[in-house]
Amino acid sequence: MNAATHIDYTAASPDAFNHLLQLSTGLHKGPLGHTLVELVSLRASQINGCVFCLDMHSTLLRKAGMSQRKLDTVPAWRESPLFDARERAALAWTETLNAIGSAQVPDDALEQAREHFDERELSDLTFAVAAIRAWNVLNVGLRKPLPEA
Repeated sequence: MNAATHIDYTAASPDAFNHLLQLSTGLHKGPLGHTLVELVSLRASQINGCVFCLDMHSTLLRKAGMSQRKLDTVPAWRESPLFDARERAALAWTETLNAIGSAQVPDDALEQAREHFDERELSDLTFAVAAIRAWNVLNVGLRKPLPEA
């Protein structure tokens, strides 16, 4: 990627960047917990093709103790026995919300998510999906490069 095509949104829009960062940081401290927010962020980033976020969230999940085997099966979470019911509900809700624009939210999707999350948790989960989609749009659209190893 040509470095000239990259726009540093952290410098160009520092107030907006800091507000989005504050939202994301706050969600990690909420009732969903760090690992579930990271898992949701990883899945949305896989769908949206954000290499920067894929690298960051998979690294953070490994540091949080998630096995490489489980990380490797995130794209096929429906078939993998490595995810519990709460993780499955969060991943399903993430995929449903991430498809807005090309598909409607099925009538039963919210009720299925409510089986595993209370109103605060479901609200936070929805904010987490909205936040990672915003990060994905910024990173993919403004060409944020993958950091050096």
